[in-house]
Amino acid sequence: MSSEELKINVEKALDEIRPFLQSDGGDINLLSIDDDKLVKVQLTGACTSCSVNQMTLKSGVEMTIKKYAPQIERVINVE
Repeated sequence: MSSEELKINVEKALDEIRPFLQSDGGDINLLSIDDDKLVKVQLTGACTSCSVNQMTLKSGVEMTIKKYAPQIERVINVE
């Protein structure tokens, strides 16, 4: 998978999870994909102050991204 295809797949994953975040007043933006393994995102809105945002990041965002792009190893939130 090329870097461009990887970015498209990561965006598809974010588009899948975005409605759930938006329903709680939050959102997510893709900042970068480093070495085709590390995805950096930024949680926004209500997600920035949510006490379970790390669980959302791991259980929801990272799992969904790995479904679309299995080579991704980690997803981190950049505040």
